Amino acid sequence: GQVLAPVAQDAKEYDSKWEPKVAKLPVVISFPGAELKSRDVVVGLEIGGAARAYPWETVVKQSPIIDHVHGTPVLLVVGPDGKSFRTFVSRVDDKDAEFFLKGDTKDWALLDSATASEWNFQGCSASGAAQGKCLARIPALKDYWFDWRSYHPDTTIYRH
Repeated sequence: GQVLAPVAQDAKEYDSKWEPKVAKLPVVISFPGAELKSRDVVVGLEIGGAARAYPWETVVKQSPIIDHVHGTPVLLVVGPDGKSFRTFVSRVDDKDAEFFLKGDTKDWALLDSATASEWNFQGCSASGAAQGKCLARIPALKDYWFDWRSYHPDTTIYRH
């Protein structure tokens, strides 16, 4: 699904290069000495009071990412457009599972290590032993580091 669909009559007015312009603006709070720059983009999530920030550049390069936050197996994946992302509990049939991009097809899909089922970007299995099942979603936010850190001062940063 789409989060925001363009308004046809206004689409020509959209500035496709707004992010570099915004990145030059000053921030209201900074964290000197932090390993990330204030305007670095992160994907942030919180599970059971434990917060983690995933640098966007890392997410794009390593997708899909398998991690554990507060004992919960996490799957973080970038969509076929290279811009959108989803986060799920990485568990199939009550077993922790790893996911891999299916590389031999033009259609975007993931394969899981538990059942070798094929999964779509919505987190639902389209074929295999898990067909018809869907992964549990984990709320996550794509944000600037300074903003995520200001609301989650005890956050950890994903490093792999």
